[in-house]
Amino acid sequence: MEARSLYLAAYDVAAPRRLRAALDLVKAYSTGGQKSVHECFLTEGEKAGLLYDMALVLDEDEDGFLLLRLDPRARTFTLGKAVEPVDAPYFHFA
Repeated sequence: MEARSLYLAAYDVAAPRRLRAALDLVKAYSTGGQKSVHECFLTEGEKAGLLYDMALVLDEDEDGFLLLRLDPRARTFTLGKAVEPVDAPYFHFA
């Protein structure tokens, strides 16, 4: 099985139609998150697919997208109602 890494995916999209498309796209890969920041456990292939598809959705002159790989050695700190991200034992893609 291919290894997965934890990423934070964040976007800033100007137009409502593109914003909805970006949200739908990232949610298909995410395991959690809020508003425009999502936690995604991705393989290299899934990462490439997400970046490719997001490039098709966004307007390069108006929108932004950040995919940040988190260091697996780093400790995660949460505050308030936040839930620490956990790599699920398996993933189901419909």
